[in-house]
Amino acid sequence: MRIVIAGGHGQIALRLERLLAGRGDEVAGLIRNPQQADDLRAAGAEPVMCDLESASVEEVAAHMQGADAVVFAAGAGPGSGSSRKETVDHRAAVLFADAAERASVARYVIVSSMGADLEPPEGTDPVFAVYLRAKAAADADVRRRKGLDWTILRPGALTNEPGRGLVQLAEHTGRREVSRDDVAAVLAALLREPGTAGRTLELISGDVPVEDAVKGAAAV
Repeated sequence: MRIVIAGGHGQIALRLERLLAGRGDEVAGLIRNPQQADDLRAAGAEPVMCDLESASVEEVAAHMQGADAVVFAAGAGPGSGSSRKETVDHRAAVLFADAAERASVARYVIVSSMGADLEPPEGTDPVFAVYLRAKAAADADVRRRKGLDWTILRPGALTNEPGRGLVQLAEHTGRREVSRDDVAAVLAALLREPGTAGRTLELISGDVPVEDAVKGAAAV
């Protein structure tokens, strides 16, 4: 498979690129900082310069030509303000989906956030509340699309603990942490499981091997 990843230098994206390259897939990661290119090459991915906050649909679609699937793993990141939560976590995800449709790439997997469909509770940090609403808006846009075989993945609180390869993956899981290693492993498995298309899935640490969890989610 050829897979194009938005946010190619993100912590989850770099882990995913290593997994995909390791199993023989061809991987391209979109980045906007040329100094990140060597990190992508080291992970086995082709670095592609593309700023999703300023690129056109046509420019992004050109980078997707020949791809079998795309993954939106971009995010404004910690320390960014409310405006970038909107331009990256929402608008860039919509742009990426528009480009996938333009390039006729049906398989679209997006990394969202647990709790995105809920109104942030009173007392939530204002910037984090904007982030959750941006994720919810991006997810809602993706769900409306008839031209994409989309899957929305909503991990719990992310950690850098070594992956155990054991997870819980379902429409509703309850809240718990999950390692970035295991998120990347689930994303890699989702890309080969078309039966999860049209599903919004929550992900936390659990006791089911990743491949079995993904197959189980596809069978529901």
